[in-house]
Amino acid sequence: MNRRDELMPLPQVLEELGGISRRTFYRWRELGRAPVCVKLPNGDLLVRRSDFTVWLESRREAA
Repeated sequence: MNRRDELMPLPQVLEELGGISRRTFYRWRELGRAPVCVKLPNGDLLVRRSDFTVWLESRREAA
């Protein structure tokens, strides 16, 4: 697995999004607006770096 496809734990994702709250992220998930997540059997969420990058780019607005 290369760096682009690393699995990022949720705290890392939240930090890279500017420190948003876990509650906000879960709300985005409910609304279908969060990046694709991998849910582990223990309930932890992981996000592939490549999915995160694609998701983030899709949120870019034209200036």
